[in-house]
Amino acid sequence: MSLIVQKFGGSSVANAQRVFHVAETVINTYKQGNDVVVVVSAQGDTTDELIAKANEINPHASKREMDVLLTAGEQMSASLLAMAIEKLGCPVVSLLGWQAGFITSTAYGSARIHRVEPDRIRKELDKKHIVVVTGFQGIDRYDDVTTLGRGGSDTSAVAIAAAMHADLCQIYTDVEGVYTADPRKVKNARKLSVISYDEMLELASLGAQVLNNRSVELAKKYGIQLEVLSSMTDKPGTIVREASKVEEMLISGVAKDDDVARISIIGVPDRPGLAFKIFTKLSAKNINVDIILQSVGRNGTKDISFTVARSNLQDTMDLLNPFVEMIGANSVVYDDHVAKVSIVGAGMESHPGVASTMFESLFDANINIQMISTSEIKISVLIDEDDADRAVSVIHRKFFDAQ
Repeated sequence: MSLIVQKFGGSSVANAQRVFHVAETVINTYKQGNDVVVVVSAQGDTTDELIAKANEINPHASKREMDVLLTAGEQMSASLLAMAIEKLGCPVVSLLGWQAGFITSTAYGSARIHRVEPDRIRKELDKKHIVVVTGFQGIDRYDDVTTLGRGGSDTSAVAIAAAMHADLCQIYTDVEGVYTADPRKVKNARKLSVISYDEMLELASLGAQVLNNRSVELAKKYGIQLEVLSSMTDKPGTIVREASKVEEMLISGVAKDDDVARISIIGVPDRPGLAFKIFTKLSAKNINVDIILQSVGRNGTKDISFTVARSNLQDTMDLLNPFVEMIGANSVVYDDHVAKVSIVGAGMESHPGVASTMFESLFDANINIQMISTSEIKISVLIDEDDADRAVSVIHRKFFDAQ
């Protein structure tokens, strides 16, 4: 007998027909002799609809009250799925995040899981119940409900799997696994049978929307084997785990991130410590910086460019405008019509010429590169957002059509 954690996204439980299909999937796993814990997201567009309702009442509602409201979406999904499983003749119980033992920080809207105390889940499994848990939520030290932010249900599922030493954590989505590119936009995108934690983490962080990056971090930390598969078909999915060297492909995928803005500080005095002061100021406001480029000093000044999420653009500019004047720089400018396109692959570490191949494909397509960032298993370029989809296609064709 195995313990299997299954997570179903919003599209998987979007209506009554799909809820019953998920119930049948869960029951099939249960009848094979497994203990089953199911984590669900809110149905379809429920979260967006709840946000719209909040805006009708108070567009500036506190984050605490927004969390109270948004947790209702997962609560609906959990209870409806439990009702379907019950109707199909299996013992089941639904639990809210706090009942399942999720203890989080107090960062409403983006809480971090401090620990999971799954005593109640274990008691229900001992009673031979299927346990359905609301994803995306927990409770803080003040007994306030909290939400985990975008992709939080993935993180909830992996956290339960880690706390209970599950044998497998299955993430059911509306795609059949992890692909070398977005199959909706790249015709010859290929499904991967296996991908390493590191590669999946990079792809998730770079714009691939199959898995939440925090869930992959947790899975890697605790050695939880993940399987990404479709709730709409019975086909095998993609296994996410530590991959051996012989399995490593040169390139595992091409990803695009539209949530990017480039900021440039022009004419920064060329003296020690100023870059430290700039980025420390951003860090203190929890503004994450990605690609960084600093020009060679000339005429006593240098330029510093970097990228942030577009959602952080206004806060970054508000922070830097007075500071730039204070340190004696000329100006700070931004461009929010850019995108980041990246290739990821553990195999590139031991294969020279990967970067030149990527750049050649962009040159052939007359796509200009604005900034470049590299690591052992990743190369990212910043380009005009209008060129992003075309860039993904030409890069994918260059690497994968030859294989």
